[in-house]
Amino acid sequence: MTTHATRATASAALLAALIAAPSAALALVERLDDSASPSAQVRAQEDNSPVTAPNSAPSPIVQIAFGRVHYRLATARYVGRQARIYYVLPMGIPGLRSPAGLQVSWRTNGLFASGSGRPGERVPVWSGQVRDAWMTEALDLTWQVDVREVRLTRGMPLGFEAYFEIETLP
Repeated sequence: MTTHATRATASAALLAALIAAPSAALALVERLDDSASPSAQVRAQEDNSPVTAPNSAPSPIVQIAFGRVHYRLATARYVGRQARIYYVLPMGIPGLRSPAGLQVSWRTNGLFASGSGRPGERVPVWSGQVRDAWMTEALDLTWQVDVREVRLTRGMPLGFEAYFEIETLP
């Protein structure tokens, strides 16, 4: 095959791929408004917890159960659209030296998928057609913390505010 024929074949393949996958180029990702949620901030606050007093833990890995955190997401703008929703764990968590030091896990009531992730990850939790102006879900949160990766100043809680993103599809 000549060089010209090879280039023409490669160009045709590239053009075919671009035509076949327009939805990826047109997907729109936005942060969902969760300001109606009772509390999106999650913190390990106890002064004597193994996270804030790491020398008291018999193991460097500590589990903290937070119970239910309720979310109310404003989805009115997306009603009728195909979408995916992601649970986003922020990368920078004050007092945490490395994303490897924290694993967040959650169980849900059934609307969203259960899952787990580390700081800086965007985890898919829902996919389908948005049908209502509000989506409500409660996540049963558990943290697994490696206290060797935590450096908190006295009185500083380990905490973060996760959020949700929506990716609408054409």
